[in-house]
Amino acid sequence: MSGVPVSEPNPPALLSQRFRGYYPVVIDVETAGFNPRTDALLEIAAVTLTMDEAGWLKPDQSLFFNVTPFEGANLEKAALEFTGIDPHHPLRDAVDEKAALTPIFKLVREGMKQHDCKRAILVGHNATFDHSFVMAAAERAKVKRNPFHPFSTFDTSALAGLIYGQTVLKKACESADIPFNDREAHSALYDTDITAQLFCKMVNRWKELGGWPLAGCAESTEQQS
Repeated sequence: MSGVPVSEPNPPALLSQRFRGYYPVVIDVETAGFNPRTDALLEIAAVTLTMDEAGWLKPDQSLFFNVTPFEGANLEKAALEFTGIDPHHPLRDAVDEKAALTPIFKLVREGMKQHDCKRAILVGHNATFDHSFVMAAAERAKVKRNPFHPFSTFDTSALAGLIYGQTVLKKACESADIPFNDREAHSALYDTDITAQLFCKMVNRWKELGGWPLAGCAESTEQQS
């Protein structure tokens, strides 16, 4: 019928296609030890990612919280000396685990909906460490609707080892021409930001080299259109 506007279907969200429907979220935690069940979570930061119309990945929104040690939490002296965190400092403005995780999970779910992704996946440098503390804290604080995959992660240490031959965050950033500030390192907010930059740089580099979209996927899409 002439004169009747025909609405075009919404194009598929590129980010949902890139990682099999997973929504990548960069997370970093600072802790008072290595055991997520017994040692305190002291800082947590999250950076969500987005993808532009050309398929380039970039950081989007961020959240950061100082966290109050849960009741009975272990505080390893060596860990506190390494991070320089004083859990009892009056100016930390810390919140409990539930108050930290609830808005982070909410932000992640909003991003998943925006990009038409079915589940979030944690991105981190040595990601299993951060993932274990997030999962333990969420269970301990009884935070509902955890959006993250229960065991899968994207590890920028492994990816940087493949792409740059470096697994240490500082060395990988130097190889990727990302400025790294030693004085700000080992802060969850800084480490999350720098890890997000590194992850985006590696994903976009793969695209620059012609590794994405896959040739077979592109041909299949053309045949269907």
